[in-house]
Parts: sequence; structure tokens; C-alpha cells
Amino acid sequence: MSPGIGTAASDHSPRNSSTRGWALQQAAAEVLPGGVNSATRYVGHPYAFGGGDGAYVVDLDGNRYLDYHAAFGAILLGHNSPVVDDPVRDAVGKLDLFGLGVTELEVELATRVTEVIPSAEMMIATMSGSEATAQAVRLARAATGRQLLVKFQGGFHGWHDAVARNVISRPELAYGRDPLSAGILDAALESTLIAEFNDLDSVRALFEQHPERIAAVIMEPIPHNVGALVPTQEFVSGLRDLTSAEGAVLIFDEVITGFRHALGGYQEICGVQPDLTTFGKGMANGYPIGGLAGPRSLMERFDGQKGDVLLAGTFNGYALGATAAIATIEHLRANPDFYTRTHALGARIRDGLTSIVAELDLEATVAGYGGVFSLYFAAAPIRGYRDLMRNDNQAYAAFHRRMTDKGFLMIPMSLKRNHVSGSHTDADVDRTLEAARDVLAAMKADGTAH
Repeated sequence: MSPGIGTAASDHSPRNSSTRGWALQQAAAEVLPGGVNSATRYVGHPYAFGGGDGAYVVDLDGNRYLDYHAAFGAILLGHNSPVVDDPVRDAVGKLDLFGLGVTELEVELATRVTEVIPSAEMMIATMSGSEATAQAVRLARAATGRQLLVKFQGGFHGWHDAVARNVISRPELAYGRDPLSAGILDAALESTLIAEFNDLDSVRALFEQHPERIAAVIMEPIPHNVGALVPTQEFVSGLRDLTSAEGAVLIFDEVITGFRHALGGYQEICGVQPDLTTFGKGMANGYPIGGLAGPRSLMERFDGQKGDVLLAGTFNGYALGATAAIATIEHLRANPDFYTRTHALGARIRDGLTSIVAELDLEATVAGYGGVFSLYFAAAPIRGYRDLMRNDNQAYAAFHRRMTDKGFLMIPMSLKRNHVSGSHTDADVDRTLEAARDVLAAMKADGTAH
């Protein structure tokens, strides 16, 4: 794998000379570590944003971009969608925060979630996907009385210690010790084991090495944090059978796949029901909220009167997030053609990129599912992280950088995915493919891609 995996491509000159954006970034660096509030937000130009509408965002210098980043996938319907924003405006001034008891909105949200997610009988609300996965891991350990956790190389499940390792690892660190942060206890790192996606034998081997010690297997059904590794049906079904036989909890981290690919998440598509499901991001079209759902037998352990697993959070189920989530879910229920349309647009982009790659004779593979697409700079097949170690990470990031400089916002870091929202159009796709042909031809001409 080329050096620099997971880092941004070098910043090219912006389309217009940056003034306000650059100035704000410099001011931000004085009061925010690195000038941003999340590690992967600094990517060079564009430095700062001033607004968004539908499929487009505008930076602080007035440059307009067709947005495929979509706030890491949190924007599902489009920026500032009235479908969601209007109900939120109506809620302001009626309900704020009480911190005791329950509101009608919380009950309505939980009812909607349990109606649409196949494996859900009860749910809890959180403020983020990371909180949801932290609760899922703790619940699994409590339910099984075991300590060990299995995750897959390349999967990202949030910032907490139990899962903060082995995401976009350099080849020499892949499958070994690769924490995402300093300050993680050795015991936390050692309690999480690493398997290979789409390789059931690698999971089975861990159960054989650690009999009756593995509490749970956590997985992104499609590991979108390294682009789009699509699972085989044999792998997903086999994982369900294996965890059931071994008495371990199967956790689907659907923070990205949930509500984006189908109303019931990827589990609705593959027909495999996990024990626990985490979700967030697109469920509220950009408003901060997440959640965890599962069968009553597990979820009732969060019962503050009779259970033994702590559930705490002052803002859990807060009014505006719950309102946004209910509005998003109800819109998707009433408009199932959302999925037909976004899947079709995603397929058009993937098919178009595949044709361009063939036309230019590039060593590259187009991947994705539904409205998500990625262009790996490596030959097929790409099934798991071992295959991604053949990817040319510098070319991957450069493609995204050059597309962004042309007005198509794609995070210029290797292995990051792109999203189609409900606001993208066929005309947007046509413009995207035209720009991609120009960019890829230039990359081949100057030796950036081969």
C-alpha cells in the first residue's frame, strides 16, 4: 500500500483565491486544536463553509460544490431539507429539555424505529453513533459475561477505547496493534480482536483460539469507512450462524448503512437479523442523534429500575433530534421511490466510472452499493482489507482533490466514500461523469494514475 493512507492529498490552488475561508481557518487554529472539531475535517481547500441547499454547499468564499461528501453520509435527503427543517422549526418553543420522565416524541421515535428495523423490539436514543456502539459493546459484555470483542480490519465504530483500533492501517500495522489514539489502556486494546472482512474462517479461528471468551462480533454490514466492501451472502449468513452457535452477540453497526440503503437497514436487504443494531447519521438528515435497538430480552437490561446496564445521558432523545428523525423516517416510509431513485443514480455513477476506467485503460475498480460509490486504484477483486493494501492511496486522494477543485466535493483522503442524496439529479450525474473523465485522463497523462 502506498504511503500516506488515510491522509489528505496535497492542497491544490482553490478555484478562486481564498480569503475569508483561509482567514477563518487560521483564526480557528488559535482556539480549536488543528482548527477543526473532528480529526478528519481539515483537508485544505475548501477551508470553511457558509451554507448548503439540496445537493450543493457553498464555501465561505462563494465557491459552490456539488456535495458527495454529505457530512460523512449524515445528509440523506439533501441540505436544509424542508421535509425535516419545517417540523423542527415547529418544535422550537414547544418542547425543549426536561431531563426527567419521557416525552411523546421519544415514544413516537422508538415506535417508528421498531416498526422499520427488522430485528428491533426496543430502542434507546443516543446523541451519536459512537455512543450507540459504546452502549452495544457494554450490553453485549453484560449479557454474555465475557470480555473479548471481535471487529474487522478497516471497520470504524466510533472513538471509544473498545473499538478505536485497526481502521485504515498501514500494511505493517494491519491486523496487528494499531490504535487510533494515544491514551488507550493496553487492556482495552488487547480485549479487541481483529478479523478479515468476507473471511468467515478468520472469525472462526478467533473463536477457536479464545473459547467461550468472545462477547460479541461487531461489523459494518458494508464497511463504508474504507469505501465500500460489499459482503457476500455466505459471509453474513455464516457469521449469524457462527455467533449463535458460540453464544456471542452479533452487532450490526448500521450508523452509515442504516436508513441510507433501505428503511430497515442492510439487514432488511440481506435478510439476516443481528442481535443488536446501532444507527445514526442519515436517520435525522444531519441533526445529531443516534440509537441502539434489539430484542426486548437484551434491551431491558437498560431498565433503570430492574436492569443492570447503565443508560445515562442528559440529552438522550432530545426534542429537536427526535423530531428530525421522525420526520426523516416518515418521509422515507411515504416515499419508497427514494431508494429506487438514489440506487439508480448510484448505479449510473458506478457504471459511468467503470466505462471511463476501461476507456482509459486504468488499473482501477469501481465499488459501492445503493447511492454510495468509491473508485479504488487497484485491480479487482476487492473483497476485504487485504485487497485494499494494493490500492494506490495517493491516486485515490488525488482523484478526490481534483474533483473537489472542479466543484464536486469529495473528501480528499484515501478510502473515503461518496454519497448520493435525495437531492441529486440525473443532470448532476452527467456533469460528475464528464468531470471525472477529464480528471482521470489528466491523472493518466501526468503519471498520477496508471
